[in-house]
Amino acid sequence: MVKVYENSFSYDYSFPAVALAYFLRYPNPYATHVISTDVIDRRFDAETQRLYTTRLHLKKSKLPPAVLKLLPKSILGNANDDSSQSYILETSIVDVKEGWMETESRNLEWTGILSVVERQMYRRPLGIIEVGSRDTSSGTASLIEHAKDTGTDVTASVTLLSRLGQGRFLKQRSKVIEEASSSSRVEEEEEQPKRGLFKSWSTASIQGSIELIGMRRTREALAKSKEGMNVVLDRLRQGGLVAVLEGMRRDREAAFQEGGLLRNALSKGRADSDEESPTVSFDPFDNE
Repeated sequence: MVKVYENSFSYDYSFPAVALAYFLRYPNPYATHVISTDVIDRRFDAETQRLYTTRLHLKKSKLPPAVLKLLPKSILGNANDDSSQSYILETSIVDVKEGWMETESRNLEWTGILSVVERQMYRRPLGIIEVGSRDTSSGTASLIEHAKDTGTDVTASVTLLSRLGQGRFLKQRSKVIEEASSSSRVEEEEEQPKRGLFKSWSTASIQGSIELIGMRRTREALAKSKEGMNVVLDRLRQGGLVAVLEGMRRDREAAFQEGGLLRNALSKGRADSDEESPTVSFDPFDNE
């Protein structure tokens, strides 16, 4: 079963400003759980005049308590640990000339429990006509037609899919079919499909519950994401890039003081392996 949440809204800022704010949106007061962002690929296509970017976000993340109650302890691991983290893979395409941007974000952790794929389309409003002044002496009207760049329309779509227990159930179902076809025991042939049907129903019920929980959290997350973008956009309007960078510095300090997120990330990386610690990047031009 797949659940899809869709929402449309607008920003009262030009498309170039919104596109810039998108790449500078972390950290902000509504996303203090974001530890770091790193650009892992970026290229510009001169022929199409489009910018392609792939980024990796490291976030402090915990499974919702309601989901934890549905999961067996054997697969939880450190899911309820205060220091647990998750990675989000983000890809984007920006076409400044045509005035649109497509983005996609997906979780890389706990995908067997719940896979979340968020797609957004940012677009400059089209078909807006501005009428010029009339020349009263000659009686003719002078029309100036162009698209106003005073806002940005956004369409968001989030797809949620839980595969919890799916692989295990498929193996069990194959085993049941194989045993039923080769066994001469009538009772076994009748009993195995019944058990398989019950397990199928139980698995689907748990998956549906997890997807519903994810749906509720998605609504909240999109609302916070919009508020965070508005904070960055307001900083751009008031003080330009300097104000945005100063705001990012304050938000990093606040996140560090409130939860010690960066300190925990670095210490956890050193404890988990002898390899180089995960990079926490602060370059505002290559990271959000």
